[in-house]
Amino acid sequence: MLEAVIVSGVAIGAVYALIGITYNVMYAASRVMSFTSGQLGMLGGVFGAWFILRLGLPVLPGAVLTLSACALVGLATEIVAVRPVLASLEKHLYVLSTLAFALLIQQFVAIEWSTEPQPFPRLLAFGDALIDQKFWLPLAACAAVIVALEIIYRRTLVGRAFLAIAEDGFAARALGLPERRLRMASYALAGVIGGLAGFAGGELMLAFFANGPLLSFYGFVPVALGGLGNNRGAIIGGLLLGLFQQAASFLVGGLFVSVATFVVFIAVLLAAPQGLFGAAAGRRV
Repeated sequence: MLEAVIVSGVAIGAVYALIGITYNVMYAASRVMSFTSGQLGMLGGVFGAWFILRLGLPVLPGAVLTLSACALVGLATEIVAVRPVLASLEKHLYVLSTLAFALLIQQFVAIEWSTEPQPFPRLLAFGDALIDQKFWLPLAACAAVIVALEIIYRRTLVGRAFLAIAEDGFAARALGLPERRLRMASYALAGVIGGLAGFAGGELMLAFFANGPLLSFYGFVPVALGGLGNNRGAIIGGLLLGLFQQAASFLVGGLFVSVATFVVFIAVLLAAPQGLFGAAAGRRV
């Protein structure tokens, strides 16, 4: 039983961590916390099931089309819900604009797809019991994403431009960096990461329109625990959340899991408002 709790906790925690990274990638380029992050994870599962099961495509083309479709949704988020807000003096309106766009996506999927959980295809033909692919695929996807982001951010000019925009947008624009195009590319990248979370965790969570708000909340928790903008902290926070959630489900039952998660989440933030791995914000006096 302990092995099952650990394995399932790490698997679902990896999905939460990927959604947390999606939040971070969007925030780094625009200083906007986009509430479409969880919807991108939901779409990864829905698009994957649609392309592979309903249209009968092989797994690899289905995966490529799924991630491409999620990248387009991420790009649409920047154009529809973020760009108009950044041009406004009321910057906090992104809370409403991204939430409205997230609800629009959710309702569209409910109408066009289904309001009931749908099966997700088995992606590989091997593995069983505790080494089943549904447990290790999310973890493998999480590891691949963090390595790829490190390479992009540290070894490529585009990645360094992303970091420059995240560090100081005004200075980056003064140096002639194309901020809008970089922001669009960052949101498309976030769409790929969010879609990968839903695709890799499809067998765990199924293709279900209601996964969107669930992932939006549980994906935000690793961001808060790990420190805003800290991808490594999001990974650790997501894995800890998944383990705690599964342990709480085993010990106190499903009805109290969310309550226990809220209590621990609030307690951690009261003790460390900047997150467990975030740096305290400095203020000029």
